[in-house]
Amino acid sequence: MKQRIITGLLLTALLAVLLWLPGWCMAIATLICIGCAVWEEYHALSQAGHKVVSWPTWTAMVLSVPLTHLLGQKVMIPLVGLALLAITVRIMFRKEPELTDLTMSALPLITVALPGLSLVTLSLIDPYLWWRMPIENKMPFHAVEVVMLSITFAVPLAGDVMALFIGKAFGKRKFCEAVSPKKTIAGSIGGLGGSMLAAIIIYLLSLWLCNEATRSYLPTWWMYLIIGLLGGFVGQMGDLFASLVKRHCKLKDYSNLFPGHGGMLDRLDSVLFMAVLMYCYLLFFSNGLTVMR
Repeated sequence: MKQRIITGLLLTALLAVLLWLPGWCMAIATLICIGCAVWEEYHALSQAGHKVVSWPTWTAMVLSVPLTHLLGQKVMIPLVGLALLAITVRIMFRKEPELTDLTMSALPLITVALPGLSLVTLSLIDPYLWWRMPIENKMPFHAVEVVMLSITFAVPLAGDVMALFIGKAFGKRKFCEAVSPKKTIAGSIGGLGGSMLAAIIIYLLSLWLCNEATRSYLPTWWMYLIIGLLGGFVGQMGDLFASLVKRHCKLKDYSNLFPGHGGMLDRLDSVLFMAVLMYCYLLFFSNGLTVMR
């Protein structure tokens, strides 16, 4: 437990530094981390005997940052669609095509790379028509980016921590025993509470640290509550899904990259599903935000 806590604190400090740096630094760091997570899942599936095709996923990831910068977040769907098409064509024209190889080749693209690209998009936020605004109306757009990313990381990670402690203290009835035997209903409920608490703390910090112009681009207080609740739920589903893949591949951890925490995907499983939720918020509910270009 001590090693787990120390590693967690070091990772949190590194995240804080990345949030302070310009958005493109966070985007590049995110892409590297997602690359590690994609490799871990493809490696696990290969060890389980699946003949996966991974190069379309890697190609989509490499192209994501320049294309998102040039064309905005709308490029995400066609990019992933082309990668899926390439995987399908490659496997169908094998001498002995297997449907399971196709689905397993697409799995890291859909469950790791696509959510990871959503996280990259959140790292490149810019207010719509910012460059055309009068100087006195320009807002510190990096602050909006920091808040959005803080929500994306803090909500699922706080849920993980709270679920761990509440589950150990009060957990009796199992939550999803077939996938993760240690998870309990009490831990799950505690995790949802921790996620909502994290969202409210970020809201209060934004009131304190952000000016009025910045706050106009951020969620309202009640949306923070909804994001916290939904984020807690999707974060737990991401954690369970990663456990399901490990159970299928007969692995305890995806790798030994982080002492006490396992691999990159072991750390990002809940964050990746949360990134998709925040990407949807960016598309449908943000007040004039787009991707820097």
